[in-house]
Amino acid sequence: MDGKAAPNGVATIEDRILRITGYYGYYPGYSSQKSASRSSVIQCKPGGNCPSRHRGMTRQLSPLSVAEDSAAPILELQNRSPSGICRHSRVERQSRSEEGTQAHTESSSQEAEGQTRCQSCTSTFLKLIWRFLIILSVSSSWVGTTQFVKITYETFDCPFFMTWFSTNWNIMVFPIYYSGHLATAQEKQSPIKKFRECSRIFGEDGLTLKLFLKRTAPFSILWTLTNYLYLLALKKLTATDVSALFCCNKAFVFLLSWIVLKDRFMGARIVAAIMAITGIVMMAYADGFQGDSIIGVAYAVGSASTSALYKVLFKMFLGSANFGEAAHFVSTLGFFNLIFISVTPIILYFTKVEYWSPFSAVPWGYLCGVAGLWLAFNILVNVGVVLTYPILISIGTVLSVPGNAAVDLLKHKMIFSVVRLGATIIICMGFLLMLLPEEWDEITLRFINSLKEKKSEDHVDDITESSVHTRSRSRANGTVSIPLA
Repeated sequence: MDGKAAPNGVATIEDRILRITGYYGYYPGYSSQKSASRSSVIQCKPGGNCPSRHRGMTRQLSPLSVAEDSAAPILELQNRSPSGICRHSRVERQSRSEEGTQAHTESSSQEAEGQTRCQSCTSTFLKLIWRFLIILSVSSSWVGTTQFVKITYETFDCPFFMTWFSTNWNIMVFPIYYSGHLATAQEKQSPIKKFRECSRIFGEDGLTLKLFLKRTAPFSILWTLTNYLYLLALKKLTATDVSALFCCNKAFVFLLSWIVLKDRFMGARIVAAIMAITGIVMMAYADGFQGDSIIGVAYAVGSASTSALYKVLFKMFLGSANFGEAAHFVSTLGFFNLIFISVTPIILYFTKVEYWSPFSAVPWGYLCGVAGLWLAFNILVNVGVVLTYPILISIGTVLSVPGNAAVDLLKHKMIFSVVRLGATIIICMGFLLMLLPEEWDEITLRFINSLKEKKSEDHVDDITESSVHTRSRSRANGTVSIPLA
């Protein structure tokens, strides 16, 4: 009785659980049939009396087997119940929607990042193109001016008249600036108002007759003297030599600024100044300190010196100026040249120092070419300093040396001596050395330290990778080794 009651009780309990929980695979007698199917195989000892399957074989159920039989339908129920299936499907749909949202967000961020990088690369490329064009334009205008002067000398040997005529074209600088203002500015100003605004370079009261004579006269004289000496040097030397010697003005600016303006002392720029002086001496020695060569070198060095004095005095009395103020000042120099210096070429003409006859023999085409290229160079210098870096203007100026050398070599069939070539290279190297920033030593030290830190980090990474590789290989061999530092 007891042996049969236990299995029937268990079966009854199991049937009740299945019926109450709503297991959809349940039918009456489910647990009894399952118990009978599980007890259909009974292990028998060899030679023992094994009951026949046809007699309704049964087995003794232990409490452990009862627990297993009871737990199996419940676990199966939890996995197969409708509520469990719904929850599982909702979780799957939610996870899929989250994955889709995350993928869409990642793709959108990648597209935005790609567009930002493309715009940054395009902007950088355009800036590089703009700077390259500024350098090329400055160099080409200066080379063209020098070569046009050499061509003009073949039919018209009047350097001061060429200087005066070209300086008069400076009057057009401010009108050109104002035309650019009308084309680009959103808030346009009248010519009088803009002129008064740019006149503040002379002081708070603007341009007065006293300031016009006091401030414009010395700068106009230095401007005319610089250009006149440069043209005189072109009569004695080649365009390459004169343009190389004129690059010494950078070294003279440093020396005058150090003495007059008390600028910071820099050993590198002192070396550059020494190199410039060495190049000057070598250039003068090229023909043995005699003849037209030494006179031409003196003219070129004088032109570089007056140019340096002009720049230092401008910085001392007028300070820094924006493009509008610089355009106003250059146009004022042109007016002063037209009003007060026009008497000088007249005197030179009647004294037959610079005489031409007849008047129709004047090569106005070449003169206009010289004046136009000179005007373009002055505008590019002022525009380039405002819109780009001043160092680009200096690079454009020094590139005029190889430009003139190429023209002299290809067109005029010039043969450069070793001494002249060496002097030109030394002067250009000194000019480039002058372009170093004032904090160049600190920048260099930071760069060297960053390289050392990067090398040390790479060394540590290499050691770490080698140690990991060694340990993994040692573990594979059954041993552990410690790398030595």
